[in-house]
Amino acid sequence: MPYYVRLKPGQRVRLADHDPDADGGLDKQAGRQALAPLLEELAELQQELYAAGRNSVLVVLQGMDTSGKDGTIRNVFAGVNPQGCQVTSFKVPSEEELAHDFLWRVHRSAPAKSMIGVFNRSHYEDVLVVRVHGLVPARVWRARYEQINDFERILAANGTIVCKFFLHISQGEQEQRLLAREQDVAKAYKLAPGDWRERERWDDYVAAYQDALRRCGTEPAPWHLIPANRKWYRNLAVAEALVEVLRGHRKQWRRELERMSRERLAELAAVKQQAAAEAAPASVPG
Repeated sequence: MPYYVRLKPGQRVRLADHDPDADGGLDKQAGRQALAPLLEELAELQQELYAAGRNSVLVVLQGMDTSGKDGTIRNVFAGVNPQGCQVTSFKVPSEEELAHDFLWRVHRSAPAKSMIGVFNRSHYEDVLVVRVHGLVPARVWRARYEQINDFERILAANGTIVCKFFLHISQGEQEQRLLAREQDVAKAYKLAPGDWRERERWDDYVAAYQDALRRCGTEPAPWHLIPANRKWYRNLAVAEALVEVLRGHRKQWRRELERMSRERLAELAAVKQQAAAEAAPASVPG
C-alpha cells in the first residue's frame, strides 16, 4: 500500500480529512525495515540518473514549522552520492532577490541535468508566508499560482522530474516539538523568536496551504501529502513516493546507458585494433 497520498491535479484539499498521525499499520521497527531497501534503491536510481544525463530531479519540501524538512533530508538522502545532490534552503529574500521577480532566485537554484536538487522551502513561500502576512496585495499573490504552474511546466518540459511533498503535522504535534526544543539545550538552537507567534496564524496557514495544494497540483508536478507526526513514517512515505516516481524513468535511463556502453566498447575496440596494427612488424619485400 502507498504510505503517502498523491493528490490529483486540481483536487480540492481539506487537511482535516487527512490523519497526520497515520502509521500505515506499522510500528517504528517495521517502518525502518521497510525504509532500508527503498534507500538502497534510491541510491541506485540516482547513479543511473547521474550517468544517463537525460534528466534532473527537483524535490520540493514544504510544511509547517517543525514538520521535519531537515530531518527528511538527513534521513531520505543519507545514502545518495553527495556529488549528485544539492540542497537549497530558501530564507528571507535578500535586497538583490527582492529587486527581481519572485521566481528569479528559485530558477537559479534549479538542478542541472544528472542532479537531484532538494528545496528546503521553496517558491511556495510566496503564496504562503507572503499571503498570511500580507506582504503583497492579494491580486499579486493570487496571480502567482499560475505563474508557479508555468514555471514548473517549463522545468518538466526540459527534463526536470518535479516531486513535491507537503509534510502534514498536527498543531498539537508542532507544540510538542517546540516544547521539546526549549527543554533540550542541544536542540534549542533550532528555536526562532517567531516560532510561537506563527502558531497564532495556524488557521491562516492551513487555508493558504490548502489553496496552494489545489491550485498548484498539475500532471507534470503533482503534490504528495505525507503524514508527518511520526518521523520514521514520514521518512518512509517520502522515500516510497520518490522511488516510485523515479522508477518510471528507469527503462529510459538504462536504454541510454546501454547505448553509451556500446559506444564506449566500440571506441575501445577501435583503439585496441589500431594499437595492434601499429605494433605489428612491417612486412619485408621479397
